[in-house]
Amino acid sequence: MYNSLFKTGIKNNNMFSYLKYFGFIMVFALCFANYSGAQNDTITTPPAMSFDKELNTTRPKKNLKNTLLINATNPLLISSQFFTVTYERVFPNNQSFTVSLGSFSIPRFISVNTDSLGIKSNKSDKGFHFSGDYRFYLKKLNSFDAPRGVYIGPYYAYNHLQRGTTWFLDGETFNGDIDADLRLNIHTYGFQLGYQFVFWNRLAVDLILFGPGFGNYSIKAGLQTTLTPEQENEFFRRLNEFLQENIPGFEQVIKPGEFNRKGSFDTWTVGYRYAIKVGFRF
Repeated sequence: MYNSLFKTGIKNNNMFSYLKYFGFIMVFALCFANYSGAQNDTITTPPAMSFDKELNTTRPKKNLKNTLLINATNPLLISSQFFTVTYERVFPNNQSFTVSLGSFSIPRFISVNTDSLGIKSNKSDKGFHFSGDYRFYLKKLNSFDAPRGVYIGPYYAYNHLQRGTTWFLDGETFNGDIDADLRLNIHTYGFQLGYQFVFWNRLAVDLILFGPGFGNYSIKAGLQTTLTPEQENEFFRRLNEFLQENIPGFEQVIKPGEFNRKGSFDTWTVGYRYAIKVGFRF
């Protein structure tokens, strides 16, 4: 009945946007890989040394095992409030472990002028992100030790969102304000392929290029306003239309009619992961 109920920062054609983004990071990786390869042809294999004029001696560069990184893709593609920091620790045998923490959010609900459903206010918005992965840097493909070069490994990610909103519904069965709390929990398990660049021994650029996985989506909308079953069904139907337009993969996760009837759903489906992170080694 309605072509669009809301405007957000995410385009409706999510899959097309992701394909363009994936192509961009692949081109980015290839360009820098060529740059690194050119450097490898001119730099000698012994470890880099620094010269101490006062002692007239040479010393090797510090073996840095820690990296702090900021995820640059989430604020750009999803929401400015989706901000995470990653810590990576290098272990022997070209392996490492990363932990990411931060705030999770999707674009705020912004109402478009319609005669049926609108938003009066966003009361609360709380969310957090946690993820971790274990990386195996492939020595046969890399000219340098970890954390530089191609890596593979398993990952886990958890996102939680709780948002309170006051809606105005002018429908066939109800006319007035509706207070609702939306809760979203996503657990994703998968395996990823990536490449990390290191410049000047301090600056790190981490590219998670391909991370297919399996995710559990749990979504629930709790109503603070008393409604009849018919009124609840109409409200959930309108809310479901919004979620389909603005949460990536939602239309594949929720089966037709399930969320409309209950205002909640729990299912498993295919997920994915990709990111560009920039950080500092120490």
